[in-house]
Amino acid sequence: MYWYERKKHGIARAAEETQVSIWTDRWIMAYFCCLAFVLGTVFGSFLNCAAWRSSRGESFLRGRSRCPACGHDLGARDLVPVLSWLFQRGRCRYCGAGISVRYPLTELAFGALTLLCLLRFDLSVLCLRNWIFLCCLFFLSLVDLETQIIPDGSLILAALAWLLTLPLLHTGPKAALLRLLAGIVFAAALLLLSLLMDRVLQKESLGGGDIKLFAVIGLYLGFVGTLFALILACAAGILFALVLFRGNAKGKAFPFGPAISAAAAFMLLQGDGIVNWYIGLLGF
Repeated sequence: MYWYERKKHGIARAAEETQVSIWTDRWIMAYFCCLAFVLGTVFGSFLNCAAWRSSRGESFLRGRSRCPACGHDLGARDLVPVLSWLFQRGRCRYCGAGISVRYPLTELAFGALTLLCLLRFDLSVLCLRNWIFLCCLFFLSLVDLETQIIPDGSLILAALAWLLTLPLLHTGPKAALLRLLAGIVFAAALLLLSLLMDRVLQKESLGGGDIKLFAVIGLYLGFVGTLFALILACAAGILFALVLFRGNAKGKAFPFGPAISAAAAFMLLQGDGIVNWYIGLLGF
């Protein structure tokens, strides 16, 4: 497999920083990829449950999972990601109520994200840090869809993950300062733009949570990456609005968090090529 041999011989920069790499052997790679996907579906189930409870003002740290229709506590056989939903044909085993397809879809989606994160960053501290960031993006997107509010806790956790891993990643003070400056600049620019648009439109144009989210994205993506994330978020936001609202929700608040998160996740996992192309156009 040509792509495997290329990766094995040095394309994965993260592998150079670790003693163990998934690219060392095909069987090791297969094992860790399967493990990453399965764990990703498990965490996808947890994040979905946490978002559902948070949206309703409940704690996701206490209490067992339960059916949203009848309130019955769920057993282990009811909580296997994806498979439980399939075997039970999308219905509660206790009351027969339908279970939303959102559950298996979110589990599969985060399983895929976890796998992509592993393939992109290998077995490294950088992989763990960026995976935590993806967890926060996924969680806040689900909450924003329900409540049109981006929870501050997810942003604080993402910022702390970035800050606490700086010494482990040997990030120089200049590079760290540039990332911090990127977050501040984008947040300030979007705040000024939103205040101007609020005055023109006589209504809120961009929520405070969206602005704070871009501040955190700046820490992870820097100036150029965050700029592309902003452009992609605007395009994704239009598509999400067309799919979710279909022109029948005039004046209704639009959750922009999922579009921003999707753009940030794309740039985090696959944005290097776009950024390098852009920098090349500028002649650097």
